[in-house]
Amino acid sequence: MECTRGALSSMAQVVFKIIFTIIILGTILGLLPVESKYIEYNTSQGIVPGKINVHLVPHSHDDVGWLKTVDQYYVGANNSIRGACVQNVLDSVISALLDDKNRRFIYVEMAFFQRWWRQQSEARKIKVRQLVDSGQLEFINGGFCMHDEATPHYIDLVDQTTIGHQFIKEEFGQKPRVGWQIDPFGHSAVQAYLLGAELGFDSLFFARIDYQDRAKRKNEKTLEVVWQGSKSLGSSSQIFTGIFPRHYDPPDGFTFEINDVSPPIQDDVLLFDYNVEERINDFVAAAVAQANVTRTNHIMWLMGTDFRYQYANSWFRQMDKFIHYVNLDGRVNALYSTPSIYTNSKHAMNESWPLKTGDFFPYADRENAYWTGYFTSRPAFKGYVRMMSGYYLAARQLEFFKGRSRSGPNTDALADALAIAQHHDAVSGTERQHVAADYAMRLSIGYAEAEKVVASSLAILAESRSSTGHEDSVLKFQQCPLLNVSYCPPTEAALPDGKSLVVVVYNPLGWKREEAIRIPVSTGGLIVLDSAGREIESQILPLTNSSLSIRYGHVKAYLGRSPAGTIKYWLAFSVSVPPLGFSTYFVSSAKRTGSSTISKVYTSEGRIDSVVEVGQGNLKLVYNANNGKLTRYINTRSLVTASAEQSYSYYSGYNGTDKDSQASGAYIFRPNGTFPIKPEGQASLTVMRGPLMDEVHQQLTPWIYQVTRVFKGKEHAEIEFNIGPIPVDDGVGKEITTQITTAMMTNKTFYTDSNGRDFIKRVRDYREDWDLQVNQPVAGNYYPINLGIYITDESRELSVLVDRAVGGSSLVDGQIELMLHRRLLHDDSRGVGEALNEEVCVLDECKGLVIQGKFYIRIDPLGDGAKWRRTFGQEIYSPLLLAFTEQDGNNWTNSHISTFSGVDPSYSLPNNIAVITLQELENGRVLLRLAHLYETAEDKDYSEMTSVDLKKLFPTKKIHKVTEMSLSANQGRAEMEAKRLVWKVGGTSEETKVSRGGPVDPVKLVVELAPMEIRTLLIDFDYLKMFGS
Repeated sequence: MECTRGALSSMAQVVFKIIFTIIILGTILGLLPVESKYIEYNTSQGIVPGKINVHLVPHSHDDVGWLKTVDQYYVGANNSIRGACVQNVLDSVISALLDDKNRRFIYVEMAFFQRWWRQQSEARKIKVRQLVDSGQLEFINGGFCMHDEATPHYIDLVDQTTIGHQFIKEEFGQKPRVGWQIDPFGHSAVQAYLLGAELGFDSLFFARIDYQDRAKRKNEKTLEVVWQGSKSLGSSSQIFTGIFPRHYDPPDGFTFEINDVSPPIQDDVLLFDYNVEERINDFVAAAVAQANVTRTNHIMWLMGTDFRYQYANSWFRQMDKFIHYVNLDGRVNALYSTPSIYTNSKHAMNESWPLKTGDFFPYADRENAYWTGYFTSRPAFKGYVRMMSGYYLAARQLEFFKGRSRSGPNTDALADALAIAQHHDAVSGTERQHVAADYAMRLSIGYAEAEKVVASSLAILAESRSSTGHEDSVLKFQQCPLLNVSYCPPTEAALPDGKSLVVVVYNPLGWKREEAIRIPVSTGGLIVLDSAGREIESQILPLTNSSLSIRYGHVKAYLGRSPAGTIKYWLAFSVSVPPLGFSTYFVSSAKRTGSSTISKVYTSEGRIDSVVEVGQGNLKLVYNANNGKLTRYINTRSLVTASAEQSYSYYSGYNGTDKDSQASGAYIFRPNGTFPIKPEGQASLTVMRGPLMDEVHQQLTPWIYQVTRVFKGKEHAEIEFNIGPIPVDDGVGKEITTQITTAMMTNKTFYTDSNGRDFIKRVRDYREDWDLQVNQPVAGNYYPINLGIYITDESRELSVLVDRAVGGSSLVDGQIELMLHRRLLHDDSRGVGEALNEEVCVLDECKGLVIQGKFYIRIDPLGDGAKWRRTFGQEIYSPLLLAFTEQDGNNWTNSHISTFSGVDPSYSLPNNIAVITLQELENGRVLLRLAHLYETAEDKDYSEMTSVDLKKLFPTKKIHKVTEMSLSANQGRAEMEAKRLVWKVGGTSEETKVSRGGPVDPVKLVVELAPMEIRTLLIDFDYLKMFGS
């Protein structure tokens, strides 16, 4: 019903006016005694049927880093930037809650709460637990941070949420049941079904959606919906979703931080400006206005915003008064509430809700202001986060195989650093520069600790059961985190006679892998042996001047010193590594002529041939020798032949100083023209050919260098790019893109992934939920990419996979575009107050940031691309982990195990299943997550129910008990499902039956997984049976 509410308790309003008139006149005329005394405000009101119920939800949105670092925000340091102190917020709120049992408050970011909790006395902790038990203090969302939804990988989202949920469960015995993503800049389908319904959440709330979408939803009363984020899981994983009609702050005139300008209720008759009636009328008017765009008679007011409640009484005093006087007035009902109470109230109304599918990208908050730049912002940090994420997954596996140590190194510091890095102003790239450095420092410290875990685990696993004294081995294992800049001291060392380099290669995936690895070396005459002592094929590739320049500059920047040795080559060799296991290889100086094959090097300059063909396996790439451009893609196995071209261009960033003040910046992508990047001078190719791979090297400009690799045993092209420093001497910021162009007829349609999980159909200049008014034809068609993007026509599909989060699109039929790097000179007026102009400084010299990254291209017959996207996508996320030591003679092989696999020798995981968590917890139980990698109908072979044999996954351990849990492992799956609220959805046709894996039989111990299903298991092993008496 429409809430003009003229009939809304009009009698109560008249009575209320009479009472206030009598009080005021009586006081002025001296007819009533003039005294000011204590007023006991009645704040105990609950829900009143038939009235508008205004749920007042006190909250503070506390960014886990943004303008200040996470610890500066917590302790209140660096207040010249912003006066924010989360410690004050929590101290103040707890005191205010203890003053009145009817007051409520929600808290979200466990990174802050955990810091505060550690510092509390036992007496204080008892009182806080009582507040939590009573519902006065409720944990909402409950992750370590409020994560971004565009740029993190789904595994990171699961991990960071699990850390927060486990803390809440261990300290308070509570399980959050509401998602609260109020500030992220667009919302993903994975958030709805995976980080919502699969956590046991009954509802999800957020503020930011496209301004055109919000206007339509307000008009149609569809701000609250049931969201089905997954086509594969359908209604089994849907969630009630509420979108705020404005931002995540109160209506205008109702903010009460100590310096806010909203007029407080002045209800002391002895003081001037008595305004109770006026303020209650304001309240009722705002409530009616919101009720007019909301279904049912329940509305929620968010009483708070960023870093509020540093003096909590200034808020609670006013809310106490409003609740008291509004309810005396009687036109509407006001109450202290939480999102959980609000959700229950909505559910009790038995309303049918509109259905939402897909996601809420891209987001624009006004015309010409698309928040699609941050999909790429700070690409080096995005790459570092992704690299550390894959490393953390592998480190936890190795920690499990070795056995978690109660003392000594562990993976916890890296876990915390990665969790904080998922914050919506961290991996998003929208933080200030000093905050980005703080996030990176935390990752570096966490890595250093986890590196010790990996080294000791590999040493113990590799040690022969008959030998002792593994501690010596622990110290000898080295890893090379700067391998991407051609720096790896253990591989660069000279190998005198009798000495060899030992390379241990660990595979974190559940299936066998065969691929080529590369390490920098100082000499060419080398031989590589496998674990059985057989010589294997290897290839020497000369190091380019570009690689040497990056090596010198970045090693000096990171380590404060120049690299000691001089290296000349990459040594490449093929490895074969068992599932969840390692293989060992030995590199030594060749004593005979049969050493590594030195790559043959050709240049296109002066060639008679007009074409250059590279690739010695099924894949061939054809280049025009005159202009250096790729022209054709040929796969002799699949019989795919396609014209293909790859190019670079840049968008000039809008400077925001012309008629429209909106600039391109850390958040906003606003191009001001696109310009092709053409090679300077004669475009030449340098081609290196060898038995394992061919490489095509191109110096496109002084600041763009590219290497295209075609591996003999693979059917995709790997493109490694070095971009930067982006020149800005002309005063113009630039956003660098690459295009892969074919002749495919793709009808404006392309597909991008959601956090590395489901693929979502995109149509250029189109939105499923409203008629899009196009004002930014480039930025408005950009989408976040974490795994990949693909296009199809009637016979083929072109897929491009990425090694980190980027923005991308298909702006022209048959073409895929990725944004790889951004350097901008103006702030985009979204609060960060800093231009996105990253630099690397060595001593006193600072230069623009150089980005090295990779993307991967493949063209398949229609319907065949998913196998590569899913399988190779896992291999990108979980690269082979390399560790190095030395041996004299055969001392290593005589005293160590050269191959290891954690699974049964006869077993590997099905090709459509991944182990995304294998972790021993502090209590000795093991957390295992298995993920089905395919969607329903995505692939003719692999989009089907699949099973995993736990006995073969853990062949050396006796499983005592398996308990299926919610995604964050804070409650049993059965318990979660039993409590789940069921929502009515209006106007929907019957959906096809959703399949789910059945219960785990305690005897057979086989786990079934349906398409897109993730199953979370807690496993108890019988340790007495494992180790004997």
